[in-house]
Amino acid sequence: MAKATKKQALGRGLSALLKDANDIQSAADKNADQVVGNIIEISLDLIDVNPYQPRTYFDEEALRELASSIKELGVIQPITVRKINNQFQLVSGERRFRASKLIGNKTIPAYIRIANDQEMLEMALVENIQRKNLDPIEVALSYQRLIEEIQLTQEELSTRVGKKRSTVTNYLRLLKLDPILQTGMRDGFISMGHGRAIINVESSDDQLNIYEKILREKLSVRQTEELVKNLKSATVTKPKRKVLPKYIKEGLSEMSTYLGHKIDVNVNSKGKGKISIPFHSQEDFERIKNLLK
Repeated sequence: MAKATKKQALGRGLSALLKDANDIQSAADKNADQVVGNIIEISLDLIDVNPYQPRTYFDEEALRELASSIKELGVIQPITVRKINNQFQLVSGERRFRASKLIGNKTIPAYIRIANDQEMLEMALVENIQRKNLDPIEVALSYQRLIEEIQLTQEELSTRVGKKRSTVTNYLRLLKLDPILQTGMRDGFISMGHGRAIINVESSDDQLNIYEKILREKLSVRQTEELVKNLKSATVTKPKRKVLPKYIKEGLSEMSTYLGHKIDVNVNSKGKGKISIPFHSQEDFERIKNLLK
């Protein structure tokens, strides 16, 4: 019984410290070490959702399943929050937060962090990348935000998230895909492997054609890679349109106007060539013949 009383007293002391320490806004501030690392039950009404949350979609059925588990077993892993004056803001654990509200819980165990906005963004992105099953595009967007908003290099980013630099690069390259393909990847119609295979196709129209073929024929990643390989080979071997010498270009316009037809000219590297004059009927042929007399 004495042990329980001591625990309650500690809870009240920590709550008082959190309430009074309104000037603690960064982990480097005075008394921050007395706040950071503590886990307490916090009223759900005092917690604001994280504006930097990289996850943009929450599956309702999965939330209900989590809510059922929390109702039976409680919140096994505390959420992480940062303190802002007398309020708290989610750093990670929004699914647990939402599921707890869904079953009518009033409080939730929370791990306390103190951070400014930049630290908040970095913690939210890194923790969610590491702990959540984000889709590839959400991961790529999170990497991009860390690079742009926290001003990390790809090398620094790979260290922060514990991934190889090549892995980080592969995710970031997904953002070069046509937006329709990115949406398809987020919705699970194609995998990251499909996306990586299509990245090397520069034309958006070609990307979309390949995407439609994947969906229509249920192509595997290997089949998609082969399709892209064949497309690129066909592009490389496609005969280039010959550039006509200037004197032919200038003469063609005049001849076409005179004859009333678009004239076709083929010329080789030695300057030798052939002129083709189309006609549509016997009368048209006789007309052209008379013009050439």
